[in-house]
Amino acid sequence: MKLYKIRRKVNIAPCLDLSLWAVIPGEQAGDIASSLAKCADQAPVLSPDPRTEVMGWRVITKKGVNLSEIIPGSHVGNIRDYHRHRYKQGIPEGVKDLPPGVALPLESNLAYMNGISFTKGCYIGQELTARTHHVGVIRKRLLPVQFPAPLPTDSIPEGADILTESGKSAGKFRFGGGELGIALLRLANVNEPLYLNIGGDKVKLTASIPEWWPKTTSK
Repeated sequence: MKLYKIRRKVNIAPCLDLSLWAVIPGEQAGDIASSLAKCADQAPVLSPDPRTEVMGWRVITKKGVNLSEIIPGSHVGNIRDYHRHRYKQGIPEGVKDLPPGVALPLESNLAYMNGISFTKGCYIGQELTARTHHVGVIRKRLLPVQFPAPLPTDSIPEGADILTESGKSAGKFRFGGGELGIALLRLANVNEPLYLNIGGDKVKLTASIPEWWPKTTSK
C-alpha cells in the first residue's frame, strides 16, 4: 500500500489491536445486518463485501471479540472455509487466481464485482477493456470448477490445460483447494465434459455459471 500513497501525507501501519473477519451468509445465521449493527461499539468497521452479496460482510472488530457470540446461529470457521466458499462462488482473489500480466479484467469478471468503472479513468489497459466491454464479446471467463474427489493442489502445474472430450483446448486451470477451484474457460465449452490434463493424465471436472452473475449478461 505504501507504493501507491505517492506524496500524500498518510501513514500506514498494522493495527495489532484489531481483527479482520469475513462474515459469510449461511442458512443457520439470523439477520446478519441487524446483528452486526448491535455490535457497532465492538466493530469499528462493518460493510457489505463490495464484490457480491454472496460474499457477505467485511468486519473489523476489536481484538478478542468473538462474532459467533454476536451473530445467532453462526460459528467461527477458518481460512480454508473462506477459500472454499469463494471458489464455490467463482470469486477470484490474489495472484494465484489473477496472475499479473495474464489475467484480463473482463475475463476475470471484475465488471460483475464493482471492480471496473467505464465512466472514469485512466488505468493501464483501459482502452482494450472499454472496447471489449462495448463490443460485448467475451469468449472466456473465470468459472468455478469441481472435481469428483479432492486433488493435491501442489500436484497441479500453474496454467494446466483443460480439454474437451475430443481433446480440444477449453481453457486453463488457475488454482483451488480440495475438490473446488477456479479456471479460465471458454463459455462455449462450459456444458461439455471437461478434463484437466495433469502430466498426460485426464482428470474429470465440471464447470458452472455462478448464480450471482447478472442474468442478462452471463454470456
